[in-house]
Amino acid sequence: MHVLKHAYSSVNLDPKLIEDVVVGNVLPPSGGATAARMAALAAGIPHTTSLNTLNRQCSSGLSAVNQIANEILTGQIDIGIGAGVESMTFGYGPSAQADGYSDLVLSHPEASDCTLPMGITSENVAAQYGISRDRQDHFAALSFQKAAVAQKSNKFAPEILPIKATFVDPKTEQEKEVVVDKDDGVREGVTKESLGKLKPAFSKTGSTHAGNASQVSDGAAAVLLARRSVAKKLGLPIVGKFVAAQVVGVPPKIMGVGPAYAIPKVLEKSGLSISDIDFFEINEAFASQAVMSVDQLGIPWENDKPGDKAKVNRWGGAIAMGHPLGCTGARQIATALNIAKQDGEKVFCTSMCIGSGMGMAAVFVSEQ
Repeated sequence: MHVLKHAYSSVNLDPKLIEDVVVGNVLPPSGGATAARMAALAAGIPHTTSLNTLNRQCSSGLSAVNQIANEILTGQIDIGIGAGVESMTFGYGPSAQADGYSDLVLSHPEASDCTLPMGITSENVAAQYGISRDRQDHFAALSFQKAAVAQKSNKFAPEILPIKATFVDPKTEQEKEVVVDKDDGVREGVTKESLGKLKPAFSKTGSTHAGNASQVSDGAAAVLLARRSVAKKLGLPIVGKFVAAQVVGVPPKIMGVGPAYAIPKVLEKSGLSISDIDFFEINEAFASQAVMSVDQLGIPWENDKPGDKAKVNRWGGAIAMGHPLGCTGARQIATALNIAKQDGEKVFCTSMCIGSGMGMAAVFVSEQ
């Protein structure tokens, strides 16, 4: 509710002019759009504005933005909101794993691979592409270090909407109010050596653990999109341009390699090369798949330092900040626009792997 309201109120847009809202959400109660519809109405968006939720797993937030952009491109609407939300702490209960599959479906090898736990797909990527634990822990430590430096320097502030929340203190059992204005998964002092002490989480002989995988977290983000002529007419600030997006399929058992194939495809469609991109926001579902993707794209990262103008995940990524499934795609856009403004950059690419074997990537241009 809060981010939807902020998306239009922060630019003084009459909510009656919002024609469609799409919310990426992977774990909605009963698989429906009720919660998102309720949030939009509570945010002051009138009932005449249509809405749907969208589930393309980890790319749901980016897919929501893509849908709104395409509706504008085809002339269906002039103004819409692409958003994403996820409460993984609420949605990962036993009922979330209750779906059953027929033996006929499971007899197909790749169909069966779609049911593999994500941690096992991470191990598969590490094994198939020779991504050592040392390199994974190095990448993960950099994520924490870059995020910690950016957070301490208050770089995330422009993209975060502070929200008041109440919780019950487990020690005193008293209800307290807090202001949530930063990601609380970011930890200072994480090193490759400290991560090296953690036990593998999915296989005794594996390399994926709690410190080099994305965190279970909650989050919401929203992106307001409009036809340029309409934005100018209404006096809306133009902060960037949506250029293109592409989705690809990859083998389910190594689903994490998605960005390595989605990024070249969207660049080809856009007439761009890796060197034309100022920086990338690549979701860190696991260090194994992020390292594989960056390696295959030929982007150096091992000599990055916190505070540098790194080419990939300049201010850290999901290993440090969390990966609320439906939210991530929209959150990456907000972070990238923030980075572009503060660092004077122009062209950026966002990407993520997708559970069941896919990848998605999109190109944007900052105009700030």
